[in-house]
Amino acid sequence: MRAIIIGAGITGPVTAMALQKAGIDAVVHEAYDRTADGVGAYLNLAPNGLAALRVLDIDPHDLGGFDTPALELRGSGGRLLAHLAMGRDDGPGTVSQTVRRSDLYTRLRDEAARRGISVEYGKRLVDATAVPGGGVVASFADGSTAEGDLLIGADGLHSRTRAILDPGCPPPRWTGLLNTGGYASGVSVDAREGVFTMIFGRRAFFAYVQRAPGDVWWFANVPRARAASDDELAAWAPDRWRAELERLFADDAGPALELIAATPQVISPWNTLDLPKVPVWHRGPIGLVGDAAHGISPTSGQGASLSIEDGVLLARLLRDHGDPTAAFGAFEALRRRRVEKLIAQAKRTSNQKIPNPLTRVLRDRVILPLVSRAAARSTKDWVTDYRIDWDAPADRLRA
Repeated sequence: MRAIIIGAGITGPVTAMALQKAGIDAVVHEAYDRTADGVGAYLNLAPNGLAALRVLDIDPHDLGGFDTPALELRGSGGRLLAHLAMGRDDGPGTVSQTVRRSDLYTRLRDEAARRGISVEYGKRLVDATAVPGGGVVASFADGSTAEGDLLIGADGLHSRTRAILDPGCPPPRWTGLLNTGGYASGVSVDAREGVFTMIFGRRAFFAYVQRAPGDVWWFANVPRARAASDDELAAWAPDRWRAELERLFADDAGPALELIAATPQVISPWNTLDLPKVPVWHRGPIGLVGDAAHGISPTSGQGASLSIEDGVLLARLLRDHGDPTAAFGAFEALRRRRVEKLIAQAKRTSNQKIPNPLTRVLRDRVILPLVSRAAARSTKDWVTDYRIDWDAPADRLRA
């Protein structure tokens, strides 16, 4: 069996390596004519995503990140609202890791190449057509084609594969927040290394984590009534954007202003989008994985982890079913409820980051303390304790 994978970000190489483990050949096709080294901010890999990588014999500690075992939520005046664990301290790889997106991408791409998996650049998908009798032909903008037994769209939130499967699919949804961030140098904060501090500010949301003394990573979520256009985003010149962030956090407790000032290059803002429901995940030998099927707001810390789960689970199902159509159907049946529940949960989290005097008291005095106490009592987490058993019988797989 041969697979065409569209997209060489995080999901594509992981899926290709999982398919190789299942005995299926794959070639990854990337629209851009270059790699994405050094591109992007950073992300969180939760224990469920780390566990899926271990199925592929990838050591999470080789990804260039650092352990982030917990987070603290605070009000704009500095009062502690909740303390939440980000995994468990009962074994290696059971707590979350924070890693630069480019480091994660580079390490996964290089590992796929080391395993003999080919990535072809400058292959922007135009169309994909199922062949009578089985198989699929992919057509690219450069005039070339590729043939395989199946095609997997791992091409992200603005997936061309998704548009081919369902031209009427709803577009990504604006979640109400701009994202930004940076890496502060030469300044330390009064927080334990690896523990995120997240502040519900008066005008915007700010979070930071100390990787080591003098090395602090931070991000901010800035409320906005509508998504910014490309021209509007481009208009935020670095100095103007830095000044705007300083204005937003001027009246909040915490080190936001100091960290922004100590950041050589603040990351340009980008829109936060999600995909609450994608009606069509697959048709015949063509299917979707990762953000192409279920884009989730980064407020959840689950985007990359769910995508990694997808790649491993789909490969497992293709191995067991043999037929791509049957495997895609089984994949959707196992995944849709989990991912859509998480997308809804992430959107609720996004909503809490948008300042609202009417709901702030309820959030700070009731909701977050209850969440903190419930998390402290819990012995199992349906999100982060999810595991894929590669060797279990097909009928034992769970959603």
